[in-house]
Amino acid sequence: MQVMRGWATRYAPWVGLVSILGTVQEALAGDYEGSPQVAEFVGEMTRDYGFAGEQLMGVFRDAERKQSILDAISKPAERVKQWSEYRPMFITDARIARGVDFWRQHEAVLARAEQEYGVPAQVIVSIIGVETFFGRNTGNFRVIDALSTLGFDYPPRAEFFRKELREFLLLAREEQVDPMTLKGSYAGAMGLPQFMPSSFRAYAVDFDGDGHINIWTNPDDAIGSVASYFKRHGWGAGEPVVSRADVRGDQVDEGLTAGIEPTKTVGELRALGWSSHDALRDDMPVTAFRLEGDNGSEYWMGLKNFYAITRYNRSVMYAMAVHQLSEQLVQARGVK
Repeated sequence: MQVMRGWATRYAPWVGLVSILGTVQEALAGDYEGSPQVAEFVGEMTRDYGFAGEQLMGVFRDAERKQSILDAISKPAERVKQWSEYRPMFITDARIARGVDFWRQHEAVLARAEQEYGVPAQVIVSIIGVETFFGRNTGNFRVIDALSTLGFDYPPRAEFFRKELREFLLLAREEQVDPMTLKGSYAGAMGLPQFMPSSFRAYAVDFDGDGHINIWTNPDDAIGSVASYFKRHGWGAGEPVVSRADVRGDQVDEGLTAGIEPTKTVGELRALGWSSHDALRDDMPVTAFRLEGDNGSEYWMGLKNFYAITRYNRSVMYAMAVHQLSEQLVQARGVK
């Protein structure tokens, strides 16, 4: 992560308003030369956020449209995997072993994050493991290229990615870093925890107190930021994540939740033939779901903390992979 010194010498300072709507098309070169969308965007950033127009023109002069990004986001969706196929992708001996090493290496920081935010160390480690294999796969695209390509050349979600582009430029200014140096996924997700720019600005924290938030190469900040994210999304310290259920009768599937929100209650499920392995209050809201595992159908009740995990990625199987990897990490590390 390159601090602002390189950025400051390369571009004009992050100050001042410049009226550039009439001149930006002439000033831009490269892939976005003459783009009316870019002209409008730069105008908004100077008017609404106080950016210097000349500096933004320099950014977009260097930004590149990447066909590989458009190909990746436009490719046909893969067949939806069953749990029996999805689980082995993330819960592997190699990922568990690397997770134990990561936990031991950053034990003190993880313990502090758990104390301050109430999020267990194993859950934080598991998220970083699932997202990037502990930093091995953080993405090789420049974030400016990814967000420019998708914001200006991918109409189905252009509005979303232009918003993320705006957030990215704001975070680069706030953190005093050269936006041309930061890398991420083809969709613009960044660092060890793969935060989108809007999540970075809302939830990332300077956990080592050095005055900058660096989730790319600073595990302390990545750990604190994951814990912050979960705390802000309702994680309850010391509370369970899921409860396995036994089912009987012909009304069982009526209890399955449509989506990931906890719209059923334990009492409602009990009336439909569900019984939890744990003592749960009848008025407790849960997400009720079925997974197809190696040994057939599994029925589960996702609790408050399960829903918090789905706020990171809106997928029941993702949340289960994170949860079960965290359990495996505890077991492999030999702690309670």
